[in-house]
Amino acid sequence: MKINEIKYLSVAELNAKLKELNSELFNLRFSHATRSLANPMALHNIKKDIARVKTILREKELQEKGGNDGNK
Repeated sequence: MKINEIKYLSVAELNAKLKELNSELFNLRFSHATRSLANPMALHNIKKDIARVKTILREKELQEKGGNDGNK
């Protein structure tokens, strides 16, 4: 998932996407523990996607609070 795709989602959509990604991460970790994970890089990619979604959520939260001042 690219950052440009995430930027234009609403907060509700971002929260839903975050929940979905966390669920997928759980499933991948379970598969990894049972040695049936086909693509080990999938764990890395999901973690990066979760970080991207959390970053955009935080940016939107700061914009709502008016803390978008770049001087500080």
